[in-house]
Amino acid sequence: MKGQKMSIKGMQVRKGVISVDESGNSNKDIEEIMSHYLLKVNYCEKYGNLWRVYTNNGVFALKAIPPQPGMAFIRHMHRIYQRGYNRIVPIFPANDGRYAVLHKNRLYYLMPWLPNDEISERSEKHKQMFRELARIHSLSVKEIEVNKEERKDHYEQTLDEWKKNKEFSEEFLQSCERKTYMSPFELMYCMYYFDVSQALDFSIKKFEEWYEATKEKDKVRTVIVHGKLSSRHFVYDDRGYGYFLNMENSRVAPPHTDLLPFLVRSMKTYPVVNTDIMEWLYTYFKYFSFRDGEMELFMAYLAHPGYFISALRHFQEKKGTKTELWLLKNLQFHYWQLKNTEYVVMKLEELEQQKKAAAQQQAQA
Repeated sequence: MKGQKMSIKGMQVRKGVISVDESGNSNKDIEEIMSHYLLKVNYCEKYGNLWRVYTNNGVFALKAIPPQPGMAFIRHMHRIYQRGYNRIVPIFPANDGRYAVLHKNRLYYLMPWLPNDEISERSEKHKQMFRELARIHSLSVKEIEVNKEERKDHYEQTLDEWKKNKEFSEEFLQSCERKTYMSPFELMYCMYYFDVSQALDFSIKKFEEWYEATKEKDKVRTVIVHGKLSSRHFVYDDRGYGYFLNMENSRVAPPHTDLLPFLVRSMKTYPVVNTDIMEWLYTYFKYFSFRDGEMELFMAYLAHPGYFISALRHFQEKKGTKTELWLLKNLQFHYWQLKNTEYVVMKLEELEQQKKAAAQQQAQA
């Protein structure tokens, strides 16, 4: 890549653990591919979803990706490297300068094999990952034009769907209360209704605030997102520096595209006080802060309990062969997720209110 071309010669890499996609080729195929890098294969093995290749010049990781998304992946890596970001596991060029080798309708690219030794506690690793994610976003940020009518259509369709969810939750409550004897599922839902209703109201409110703040704007900020953010895709070298890998799903999108799926997965647990998650977000916003409208949209999507509404619809429609006990446990699990999310969203709202109060005091001074 421009300004970042690395030589394989003399590169020695420790053995370690990396998890990426399936390649599904034989040892003979690997030898043919590695010949493009002027490397002789001594031994190779499948390790997780890639090939771990021992050569006459060290140990490497070889990964295959489909050609079409593979070319987009290479372009995004070019852009990030050109902006000066180098905390991505480097891709070695082949002997002819290409960063990927086409073999049997698959693109292969070569990386060093990093040791990925754990050097810190879980929260510290996540904080470092969020800091590096913020750096990628800040270095790749770009404003693009957006069609106001398309934004309006998205707003109206989403708002209509969320209001229907609200109506459905109320109708479900009323149908339960009319019964002389509720099922355990229905009784538990009635106990949870107030919290679910608050989450629905809050997400709708924030979504409306987002639209009011952005409806006259003709541009939106985009960044290069990782596309599959996970602590498993953030590894360490032998010096303790963290690097992103598995960025084949990277694309141009709003910054919350990386944050939301990761946070949703992180909050699918028993009820906990998510101080760790708040520390990760504080770290991210320290290096890449959201603008007006962006935070409102982020909180609207994060707070919306769509998974909980889906559990209600599944019970009402009686689809599948799931027992009521399973449905009851599923509802309880989603309620725990809702409460975990509530803590994070309320902390973010508190932070936003403090910022607005400070801005008003500064304006009055």
